[in-house]
Amino acid sequence: MITARAAATFDPVGRSVATARAFVRDTLQGWGYTDVVDDAVVLTSELVTNAVVHAGTAADVLCLRTEDGVRVEISDHYPEREIPLQTSRLDFGSPDRESGRGLLLCSALAARWGVEYTPTHKHVWFQLDLPERPVGIRSAGPLLPTDLLPVADERVRVAVVQIDSSGSIAAWNDDAAFLFGHSAEQVTGKQLTDFVAWPHTPGTNTGIADALRLSRWEGSYGIRGGDGRTIPVYASHLRVRDTQGDPSTVCLLVRDYERAVLQSPVRTPVSDAGSESRTTDPFEVFIGSPAPDDLDGLLQRTVERARDMLDADSAFLLLATDDETELEVRATTGLPSARQRFARVPVEAGTGRYGSARMPAVHEDLSVVPGAVPLLSDTGMRSVVTVPLKVEGRLTGSLGVAAETPGRYTNEEALRLQFAADRIALAVESARLGELERLRRGSLSFLVEASDLLAGTLDRDQTLALMAQMTVPTLATWCAVYTIADQSSEPYLSYVLHEDEELIDGLKALLSTIAPPDPVPTPGARVWGAPSEAGHQAALRASMRSLGFDEPDGPGSGIRTTLATAAAVGGETVVLPLVARNRVIGMLTLGKPSDDHFRQEILELAEDLSRRAALALDNARLYSERMAISQSLQRSLLPPGLPDVPNVEIEVIYRAAGEGNEVGGDFYDVFPIRDGAYGFAIGDVCGTGPEAAAVTGLARHALRLLAREGFGGPAVLERLNAAILDEGARSRFLTLLYGELWPQEDGSALLKVVCAGHPLPLRLRQDGTVEAAAEPQPLLGVIEDLELYEQTVTLDPGDVLLCVTDGVTERREGTRMLGDDGLADVLTTCTGLTAGAVAGRVLRAVERFAADPASDDMAILAMRVPEPPAV
Repeated sequence: MITARAAATFDPVGRSVATARAFVRDTLQGWGYTDVVDDAVVLTSELVTNAVVHAGTAADVLCLRTEDGVRVEISDHYPEREIPLQTSRLDFGSPDRESGRGLLLCSALAARWGVEYTPTHKHVWFQLDLPERPVGIRSAGPLLPTDLLPVADERVRVAVVQIDSSGSIAAWNDDAAFLFGHSAEQVTGKQLTDFVAWPHTPGTNTGIADALRLSRWEGSYGIRGGDGRTIPVYASHLRVRDTQGDPSTVCLLVRDYERAVLQSPVRTPVSDAGSESRTTDPFEVFIGSPAPDDLDGLLQRTVERARDMLDADSAFLLLATDDETELEVRATTGLPSARQRFARVPVEAGTGRYGSARMPAVHEDLSVVPGAVPLLSDTGMRSVVTVPLKVEGRLTGSLGVAAETPGRYTNEEALRLQFAADRIALAVESARLGELERLRRGSLSFLVEASDLLAGTLDRDQTLALMAQMTVPTLATWCAVYTIADQSSEPYLSYVLHEDEELIDGLKALLSTIAPPDPVPTPGARVWGAPSEAGHQAALRASMRSLGFDEPDGPGSGIRTTLATAAAVGGETVVLPLVARNRVIGMLTLGKPSDDHFRQEILELAEDLSRRAALALDNARLYSERMAISQSLQRSLLPPGLPDVPNVEIEVIYRAAGEGNEVGGDFYDVFPIRDGAYGFAIGDVCGTGPEAAAVTGLARHALRLLAREGFGGPAVLERLNAAILDEGARSRFLTLLYGELWPQEDGSALLKVVCAGHPLPLRLRQDGTVEAAAEPQPLLGVIEDLELYEQTVTLDPGDVLLCVTDGVTERREGTRMLGDDGLADVLTTCTGLTAGAVAGRVLRAVERFAADPASDDMAILAMRVPEPPAV
């Protein structure tokens, strides 16, 4: 009968084997099946290796608890893989070969085992039975004197928090409300991650989401209280299933200094009676077995053991920077760890022997020498002993313990602590180098992705948004970007982002009230204390208002929002200059919440990002400026507007080919010449883009000037032809339809047109017939001596004159082309339509003729004489 089950899936990568071992170990220990844990872990390791390494597929691990034992099933997704067949001789081949050992171990260790196939999976399972054992105590601690028992509060409070499968808080008991200052109604339904301050660096250890998915987990982290402060806690997580089969996690939490209430005792191997005693590893004696496999866990275990070894009130461990000039706080116990984590202190804090972290030091009373140990300032600690961590003579860190009473430590305790430090120094340095390597690999991947994203846009606003989104929450809790338009401008707050969207407005309002950081071009991050101070003052004023000591600012001033904003900027804030082309174009500001610090590796990564972001932002600025200039020049080549011609409807549709082009080789114009006379033109310069647009500007302005000088149509075009030829190598040939329009008193319109190599204008009569309204003549810009003539056209009421460029008639779809006949067919359907409706219908016909976007400039000019209103 199955009484419990736990399942997990592991990706086909090498590290999944270790994760699977931990999953099975935690699950079986949670069930109380410690007697079969080791055998289950060995078998799981071999079978998961077969799946994720040899078969190259994901591995599904299922643990089933029964009253008599446990059954573990491992499935891969490669059922056609060959396995040894069970014959009468049980021949598994050579034990030394790479594959097949998992089944050999199953035969040797498991009570029962087997292999099952499905169309998509292969299952290998084994059953381990519990040994018969008498009923009794499962484990017990040693008998200790009263003064050696763990210290607890007057009343130990255990917060019980239940998390559902989505990570939301489903239950919150009274002790949790007392410890953290949030009532059950305030937190139920919210994500646990909203309240957790997780000691986690991306890519280096387990995150809160990963911890909640494990069957059992123990460790330290922080809970953000109702007053904005972080309360260090020790937690024990157990993953359970309800009667409907839905998983949830029960979290038991106590204050960190009361961890003995929940912390599991370290398992020590018991040697068999009569066996020879083995040599004990001094490292395992101090750290315990098994040792944590990550740096943060190893450092935290180290400070806890150091504190217990010397019966101290607190302990701390600092790691040295590469140049051995500073020490970075990486683990503490009994101290406000959230405030001190990643803070830095100098290696040489004074001139004497006891001011250097390179030598062991004992301070009997810190009140006599204040500042001797900067980390312990304002913590209440009086006596302290510190010892260096050294590897091959090089300083790699410092380990210290402290007590609240003076005179607690002597040189004897310093020697004991130094002996322990020597045992762990190499392991700590090895783990630190491994963490740095993982962090550097993650940093390279991060910078490559950031460079790709920044290079993918030339929009300034989008670049600012990307800069902020790449830093939050990966590098910082909040980010603000200041930009500088030119050397004479003050920095401007351009973008603000916080990992909690509800705090963005409050953060932006706070930053707007303080002076921006100075635009110093010095590379690297520098600390900026103004936001933290401003937040503190704002919180103080809000508290005074709430107590009635000050007048409220207005209905919108909420103390909750103000306090939350103050907590958001209460940690370390750094500023990195954005320097591009030897000019400071802005500042990237990164911040942490209350009393938190940045680690040096994160600051170095942020500095690399700021250099890339500055160049991308400056490129976006240059592109925007050049685009604005280009668009301004292009707009100057277009007519300012269409004149109102009495008794004639005129509509123009213009499309320039090419991204960002507003003017191309096609152009149009309608302009007054003199009283009662109007000129109109539509033309096409050879080519597209800026070169063609330059000729369109020459042609349009020359037409207006010559027409207003009183020249007729042929004379205007002949002089324009000469001007184009005078351009020399820059000249381009030009097709042009030019005409003059005179509205008549009887409601008609008289036109005189010259068609110089341009598609012929089409006339639509009221009866639906379509005909060409001019004859073709030589184009411009090719030969010097042109003999052009004009033709007269009369538009009766209801008639339409349609003029287009070859971008309309030469619209193609494969081998098909719209052509003059296709355009005429479209125009025959426009009887009775206004000039605007005619132009719109022609445009839709052109767009629908082919699926691909148009590759040529296009202009459509429609003129219609309206019919007189019915009497």
